[in-house]
Amino acid sequence: MKLRLARALARISTRGALGVALACAVVLPVAAHDDRHHVYTLDNAQGNNRVLVLEQRGDGSLVNVDSVSTGGAGAGANLGSQGALALSQDGRWLFAVNAGSNSISTFQVDDEKLTLASTIASGGTMPISITSHGRLVYVLNGGGDGNITGFSIGRGGRLAPIKRSTQSLGGSATGPAEIKFSNGGEFLVVSEKTVNQLALFEVDDGVAKPATFTPSAGTTPFGFDIDPRDHVIVSEAASGSASSYKLREWSDDLDIISAAVPTGQLAPCWLILTPNGHFAYTGNAGSGTITAFSVARSGALQRVSDSGADGSTGAGSHTIDLTVSPDGRFLYALANVGQTLTAFRIGRDGRLTQVGQYVGVPVSTVGLVAR
Repeated sequence: MKLRLARALARISTRGALGVALACAVVLPVAAHDDRHHVYTLDNAQGNNRVLVLEQRGDGSLVNVDSVSTGGAGAGANLGSQGALALSQDGRWLFAVNAGSNSISTFQVDDEKLTLASTIASGGTMPISITSHGRLVYVLNGGGDGNITGFSIGRGGRLAPIKRSTQSLGGSATGPAEIKFSNGGEFLVVSEKTVNQLALFEVDDGVAKPATFTPSAGTTPFGFDIDPRDHVIVSEAASGSASSYKLREWSDDLDIISAAVPTGQLAPCWLILTPNGHFAYTGNAGSGTITAFSVARSGALQRVSDSGADGSTGAGSHTIDLTVSPDGRFLYALANVGQTLTAFRIGRDGRLTQVGQYVGVPVSTVGLVAR
């Protein structure tokens, strides 16, 4: 397949359980900052799935300010995925998966206020990850053989299925973990844990084409993010590593840049980049830690510290999903066993300083985005 890649310069706004991942309010004084951020996470409850809204105050502390029903049901347990929530590029819409009712929901966003706009069938079973670009939304369905399915965003945030957009994954029981658009929206990437590969789907006029596949450099590719130069940075849970790839214009696969760079920690399942692409962070479920990597212009990865333990959510806390504020100043980490959401200030060198921690998120909580 000859791929076409006319990449846009606009950046994306970032942002099964594995046995290997099982090891995944205190406020510390810091200088006040002028603005506040809102962080959204999904409680993934079986009966009534809800989005939890937390506000980061001027002193760095996190406060739960709202809880809004998705109109669907969660799974009641970790989804083994990244990206259960996603924001539209303009931050106007929030999208959530309902793994227990095979549906996805859209909310209109006004800081701490969320208004449910629509709930629609996901086009498969057990939706676990979702991504958006422009007027498009694609969901990764992890149940059965798994698939991806596309939707268009209509008036009032209502989603409509895109005809012929549903595409299969790399076979049965591939263990999919995340779906994400490339910067220009011409491609979708999906990580497949069980078969150790990355699936790449070309998107033409909103319709995804059949996938091509790239073998993973490390074992159990899980969470990933894409930097402004279309470098795909992937965490690898079983090999305790992260790898980087280049999304190429002229081929149907991904070129390896840095292969399986060790985190020095256990079960790095989740990964997020700063908006400028200078730093990548892995959430290490087995260690209750976060590892920082610097990302060169070439996409090459280098660990920031010798130990790889650049932040901690607490011993045995099971660090899972991560997100970074749109201004790149703060990283937020979810830990489901510890039932915490922790805020860290990101230094100019990529190092992390804890500034606040909210205690009390449900153990089933998944997904994390900020604005």
